[in-house]
Amino acid sequence: MKNVVLSARNVCKSFSRGGADIQILKSVSADIYEGDFTVIMGASGAGKSTLLYSLSGMDGITDGEVLFNGEKISGLSEKKQAKLRSEHFGFVFQQTHLVSDLTLFENIAVAGYVGKKRTVNEVRENALGLLRQMNVEGAKDRLPSQVSGGEAQRAAIARAMINSPRLIFADEPTGALNKSNSAEVMRLLSGLNRNGQSILMVTHDVRAAIHGNRVLYMEDGNILDELSLSPYSDNEEREREQRLSEWLSALRW
Repeated sequence: MKNVVLSARNVCKSFSRGGADIQILKSVSADIYEGDFTVIMGASGAGKSTLLYSLSGMDGITDGEVLFNGEKISGLSEKKQAKLRSEHFGFVFQQTHLVSDLTLFENIAVAGYVGKKRTVNEVRENALGLLRQMNVEGAKDRLPSQVSGGEAQRAAIARAMINSPRLIFADEPTGALNKSNSAEVMRLLSGLNRNGQSILMVTHDVRAAIHGNRVLYMEDGNILDELSLSPYSDNEEREREQRLSEWLSALRW
């Protein structure tokens, strides 16, 4: 049986607008399992990114609980939440958020000094190894403005991996990329997952979603349905896409 790495228990998220209470998440409960590539899909406004940020502690919740390794993390102080994220979570966003005046290597290395204690040599070797793994070692001394969008996003994945996270949160990681760069980013994320990395990803892109082995569908602030897939394989890409598309169509996506 798989270990549960992250859990939502009746998680609610709301805010007030014009005196009215607007609910974004409506008593969401879900378990995220270690080693899974879990994908969250749904129409715009369904609450996908809000759930992602709520589970990671980047956004507070109104009610319910979020647990990491069985321990409640919702309600922790901002300082403790930040420490948790730096030590155990990695993040990849649609926009890379790389520091513009740091090279790709420096962007990754700086993140390696936050959280777990390492020597300068350990951080350097880890950063260089990740740059090689992400196929951007040749651009390590360039600024983000001097590389392509795909190279920048691959560097952002390396940065997310620098502290050996238990879980990577990815919010539309291919949303700003062209088709070929999107395929390369998903190939790399799939490779990380095959090596045991747990990933939780939000996407609108069916071709990105087929890389997951579990797809959660959100509608109107809650999880409506779930699809289980086998671990990703290149030679099953067409069949996976067809199965996912049929499932989404049945849900009127």
